[in-house]
Amino acid sequence: MSRGLGDVYKRQGTICELDAAEALRSVGADASVVWHGAATLPDLDGVVLPGGFAHGDYLRPGAIARFSPIMAAIRAFADGGGAVLGICNGFQVLTEAGLLPGALQKNAGLKFLCGPATLTVCSTASVITAESTIGTALRIPVNHFEGNYTCDAETLTALQEGDQIVLRYADNPNGSVDDIAGICNAAGNVVGLMPHPERAAHGLLGSEDGAVLLRSFVGAASRVPSGV
Repeated sequence: MSRGLGDVYKRQGTICELDAAEALRSVGADASVVWHGAATLPDLDGVVLPGGFAHGDYLRPGAIARFSPIMAAIRAFADGGGAVLGICNGFQVLTEAGLLPGALQKNAGLKFLCGPATLTVCSTASVITAESTIGTALRIPVNHFEGNYTCDAETLTALQEGDQIVLRYADNPNGSVDDIAGICNAAGNVVGLMPHPERAAHGLLGSEDGAVLLRSFVGAASRVPSGV
């Protein structure tokens, strides 16, 4: 393809951008890293906001990163139908920026969580699950302190009725409402999830289930018309 299949947006405090880029390459993407201070995006097919602790998670996770110069370009890219994926801290940034509804708060029990989680695919209407099957179980690790997804009742109803709950925890580790592990926007092209698919993209990592989601993302991104 003539365009980069996926660019990973690096901001101050990210720690997973190289892992995400390598995982994307492993499923066929030509991935590179873009600095958060850039004003424009290069010609590409998809954008990934990786995990980490942007700006030390001061104020709230993602609350400062949402003002990064590159976010205006990411918003325009998403509004044009471009594929955008926020992983962990990236999910938090997307909610703070208003690209996804709801918010991520401290885990129930106030403990940092780091370990494998079993997820259930609940929708195939998103760029990361389009090539999966509803009901499929995926083993993908979590690594967060503020991964407890919350929203008001009206928003939750809209997510449920709009087929926007992409992934649920089989055994909710953090208290997220309705066991939510990941959601998408109404169009399905913007997705956020707390688990780390890039950490389950190779057999050496103990699971290849994350590659299922990343492969779907790369495939969906590559089908976006040029010019988005």
